[in-house]
Amino acid sequence: MKKAVCGARLFDGERFHDGMALVFSQTGVEGLAAERRVPPDAEIIRADGLILAPGFVDLQVNGGGGVLFNNDPSLSGIETICRAHQQFGTTSLLPTLITDTRETVEKAAAAGRAAFDAGVPGFLGLHLEGPHLSLARKGTHDPALIRSMDEDDCDFLVAHAGAFGVALTTVAPESVRRQQVARLVEAGFTVSLGHTATSCATAREYRLAGASMATHLFNAMSPLGHREPGLVGAALSDGAFSCGLIADGYHVDPVAMGIALRAKKGPGRIFLVTDAMSVTGTDMESFTLNGRTIYRRDGRLTLEDGTLAGADTDMLTCVRNCHRMLGVPLEEALRMASLYPADAVGAGRKGRLADGADADFVLLGEDLSLKATYVGGACVFAAG
Repeated sequence: MKKAVCGARLFDGERFHDGMALVFSQTGVEGLAAERRVPPDAEIIRADGLILAPGFVDLQVNGGGGVLFNNDPSLSGIETICRAHQQFGTTSLLPTLITDTRETVEKAAAAGRAAFDAGVPGFLGLHLEGPHLSLARKGTHDPALIRSMDEDDCDFLVAHAGAFGVALTTVAPESVRRQQVARLVEAGFTVSLGHTATSCATAREYRLAGASMATHLFNAMSPLGHREPGLVGAALSDGAFSCGLIADGYHVDPVAMGIALRAKKGPGRIFLVTDAMSVTGTDMESFTLNGRTIYRRDGRLTLEDGTLAGADTDMLTCVRNCHRMLGVPLEEALRMASLYPADAVGAGRKGRLADGADADFVLLGEDLSLKATYVGGACVFAAG
């Protein structure tokens, strides 16, 4: 059935429109129309005084709703994670598998294929973060499970490219050869560099091989130095790189976030990720990862030694932080949560509200509170 949202200030992913309605159905967006020209057969949804914007796209979600993908790499686990993040405006996400065993990677791939085939609302694909990383920049990843990519690993990934929707993997040049990166990209993977102590020059060589992203900018990567710019320098100065950023105020200082946003060379963009764990949408105080306890304290998730272990945040909070903490214009903060991540992985039907796009959108109050989330034209969350 055709529907139209009327009365809202409409942000289409590029710019705001006043006096325009969003016309959509379950098959997608049918276009924008002046409110007086809404098709007469459309069901009207009143959203007076609200902001209508594309749903958020999160490319790094380790868990939510009490489920950590590593601990429950299953169809039901994916469904729970997607539902948990919809209450914070995320309409498309990549369940993210942190460094784990070969067996767990295989289970995750099978679960991703099942979710893709079932059309789970909100499921976009998978992000395999590791195990082919650098021990020097392991972060919370289990060092006993980090290893170099062998041909069997590469063959497995190539064989599964396209089987579970968007395919993203984070690797370190220390553990993956350029030829393997080129092969993965040719098969359909987006390759991101992260958890690495690589030099700026080497990062650029891997970009030429096909790597096009940097995982959680600043965190677990070689820093920007005045003589060795590291991966941070490569990601900011090379327009072919897009960069994820955890804008929770803990992973990256607001001063550094502002500098990065001003310095980033395009067309690649800095986009928001949550790096959220199982606690999102719950009152959990701790959980386990690879047999180690992660503690939830004062807005942070850490190992016992204080090492950050994912983030205790959600996408709407990151949007608010960018807008209020950094002074980023609202339209740019919304792009960072929707259009930019969608474009970074080639998801052209996401992150925008235009004819032919998916009908994934949010309704926000002027205070940026979430009023409703729609996925595939259906309301999946409404504030009480």
